[in-house]
Amino acid sequence: MPTPHVTRELNHHFLGGGFRAAITRILITGIAVFLAVMIVPGLEIDSFLAGLAAVLVLTFLNLLVRPILFVLTLPLIVLSLGLFLIVVNAVLLELTAYLVSGFSVTGFWPAVGGAVVISLVTMILNAWTSSHRSTEPPSFPQRPPKIINPDQ
Repeated sequence: MPTPHVTRELNHHFLGGGFRAAITRILITGIAVFLAVMIVPGLEIDSFLAGLAAVLVLTFLNLLVRPILFVLTLPLIVLSLGLFLIVVNAVLLELTAYLVSGFSVTGFWPAVGGAVVISLVTMILNAWTSSHRSTEPPSFPQRPPKIINPDQ
C-alpha cells in the first residue's frame, strides 16, 4: 500500500507550488523593506501604497536585474569576498527609489544600510520559512546486486 505524501497533495492545491513561493517571497521582502525604513535613517516612505509599490518593484528587480548585475560584477564580488554584493543590493534599492514615487533614499550610505538590513532580514526569514525536505527513498523496489564472478 503506497504511503500518502502530504507535500505532493499540497503542490496540487491552488496555493501550492510556485504561487505560494512567490507570495512568500513578496511578504518576506515587504517585512524586510518596512523594517529597513523603520531602522535606517535616510529611507522614507510617504504612504503605505508607496511602500507596497516599492516592495513589488524591488522584488521584480531582484528577480530580473540582480542576476545580470551579479554576472557583470562577478570579478569584484570575488575580489571583495562577497562584500560587493552589498553595493549591488544598494544600487537596486536606489533604482527602486528612482522608479517609485513616494519611496526615497537620501544617499549612498542610507542605501547601503538599507541593503544590509533588507539582506539580513530576508536571510533570516527565508531560513525560518524554508521547508527542510528530507530526501525520500525511491518508490520502486531495488533489486539485489548481481554477482558477476562467484567462486573465483
